[in-house]
Amino acid sequence: MSTVLDIKNLTFSYPNNDFLYKNFSLSVKKGELVCLLGKSGTGKSTLFELICGNLKPNEGYISHKKLSQIYQDPYSSFHPAYSIISQIKDAAKNDLTKDEYLPLCKKLTLDENLLFEKPHKLSGGELQRCSIMRALLLKTELILADEPTSALDNITQLDVLKHMLETLKECGILLITHDRALAKWCADRTIFLEYM
Repeated sequence: MSTVLDIKNLTFSYPNNDFLYKNFSLSVKKGELVCLLGKSGTGKSTLFELICGNLKPNEGYISHKKLSQIYQDPYSSFHPAYSIISQIKDAAKNDLTKDEYLPLCKKLTLDENLLFEKPHKLSGGELQRCSIMRALLLKTELILADEPTSALDNITQLDVLKHMLETLKECGILLITHDRALAKWCADRTIFLEYM
């Protein structure tokens, strides 16, 4: 399988702080789900920002294929003034058809009418599923998922994760979770991040 994320000898620290990463290496291949486990402050979300290019490493190398991101707080990832569907179409850079998004609505147990609402009209769980839908519709080779099901009940969480696992035929997933049982259930590999 091809490599969709390759990190070699990453070193990073915020100004006037200790290193979060020092000579850290990680790779994710197509068809693979890798979990990041660690307490708050160990740099899990920072790693995603580094991969996306929003932060620059002190040293090291990061290479990745086309990616999409699922944020832990979905309200911060949608503009409040526009409908969900318009933002999904804008991100996908094409005119999505009902044939593309309706099957996902059903799989994610999401009322299609909610897509035409603005974000504040949706619950946290509904918006989180919209964020997952957007990431899947982008058809990227790498998905970065930061606690993507934290706002969902256990049954919905399981259904959503099962569907995400189906997408591994087309991509690789790097998943942040605090849930060791969840990581054990879904991950091909688990990386434990600790304080430096």
